[in-house]
Amino acid sequence: MATPSEKLAESLQVLKELQDKDNSLVIYGTTQLSRTHLDRLKLNGWLQEVLKGWYIVSKPGAEGDTTVWYSSFWSFIKAYCNRKYGEQWVLSPELSLDRWSGSTVIAKQCIVKAPEGANNVTNLLYGTSIFPMKGKLPENIVKDPVTGVNVYTLEEALINVSPSFFVLNELTAKICLSLVQDSSAILRLLADNGASVRAGRMVGAFRHIGKDDIADDILRTMRGFGYDVRETDPFEKPADESLAFSSPYEARITLMWKEMREQILPLIDKSEMKIDDVKGYMSSLDVKYKDDAYHSLSIEGYKISAELIEKVRSGNWRPDAEDKENKNALVARGYYLAFQIVKESVQEVLEGAEAGMVVKKNHQQWYLQMWSPFVGVGLLKASDLIGYRNNQVYIRGSLHTPLSPDNVRVAMPVLFDLLKKEPNAIVRAVLGHFFFGYIHPYMDGNGRMCRFLMNVMLASGGYDWVVITTDKRAEYMAALESASVKGDILPFARFVISMIQ
Repeated sequence: MATPSEKLAESLQVLKELQDKDNSLVIYGTTQLSRTHLDRLKLNGWLQEVLKGWYIVSKPGAEGDTTVWYSSFWSFIKAYCNRKYGEQWVLSPELSLDRWSGSTVIAKQCIVKAPEGANNVTNLLYGTSIFPMKGKLPENIVKDPVTGVNVYTLEEALINVSPSFFVLNELTAKICLSLVQDSSAILRLLADNGASVRAGRMVGAFRHIGKDDIADDILRTMRGFGYDVRETDPFEKPADESLAFSSPYEARITLMWKEMREQILPLIDKSEMKIDDVKGYMSSLDVKYKDDAYHSLSIEGYKISAELIEKVRSGNWRPDAEDKENKNALVARGYYLAFQIVKESVQEVLEGAEAGMVVKKNHQQWYLQMWSPFVGVGLLKASDLIGYRNNQVYIRGSLHTPLSPDNVRVAMPVLFDLLKKEPNAIVRAVLGHFFFGYIHPYMDGNGRMCRFLMNVMLASGGYDWVVITTDKRAEYMAALESASVKGDILPFARFVISMIQ
């Protein structure tokens, strides 16, 4: 007779084969798994129930961890809607534009349109919900390339959102407008539907972001067809210079940086200075290393003792059999090695090198040194440390989902270009830290890299190295979450500025 462990292994094998076949994170009733396997996997924590009969793949001990749900959210929406409506459903125009704009935030309420929609809210996990709205589908439905959910085309979504969207979701609206390359698709939709009021709104919206050629083309063509089009600007704030981007992530990061720096500048009351005593500044970093290592690694959840840090710094750490199994020791050694390379970057900056270019040139070396002890003992391959991540990552407990691997490679050059162009050191420090974490270019160690980057930027303005202590972790993480999810940089900016002596 099979033991309970053998039976569980059998059920896990069936689940693995199912995932290998269609990469499914969502299970519906007994259509994919037998009742026996379903109950066994649920009982042992390998499945979490979302709704009656609907499950997501989990792991034991993840109960109460929002990460499992947030990482499965869009897969669940797609599977649930496909089951109920076939392909006859689409995200609302507003949520469609969120997807087109590269939004990284999980929707608290997911509104979908479907001819068979019930107009009832269905509550999901952790305060999220889905609202299937009964309504007519758009002329064309396309797949979001990141999540695979059904969305409006970019042009049809822009035409169909309410006027208030341009005020309440200004950033998203501007990103989406900036991605439109010509007027043809929008004009076909407007002309076929005789939408003179919406045409006037589109004319005003495109003119607001400096795309006068598209605005004029819509106005001229619609009037040529005999429609009474009156131009109206749907935005409240003053018009922008011309905005044109090739990627929603380039647009999002660039526009967020512009908006956030304007919020940060009034908070700065400290003058930048040039460090004349470079040797003395570098010596101060050696003094701060012990506290910095302890707090930076503790914030990340590693159990680091003062004794371990001293052991690493003194050179008495040895990768013996015990330490090979001790991840904390490996991480501490990696932090020490990375810190030495970061110090070299600081010295370059203090000697006159441009800070953004120094970080662009050196940050990969920081990361390589951070994880090199794991290569030394065979826990990682050297090739694992080359370049940016190749898999999706999630941040525990956060509604923000870091960029996909392909989009990381789009966003990082944009970040370094913004760092290079930014004249204020504190703005570079605050936004450099924030956006590096927002993009999350590596599988692990992003928080440490953020704090290294922040301190190199602070050094470029003559400010002391900042150690974010463990007692401030909750405030620190909450401020980053507010910036990532709500676009509110002020809590994080105030937090960093308060730490500068």
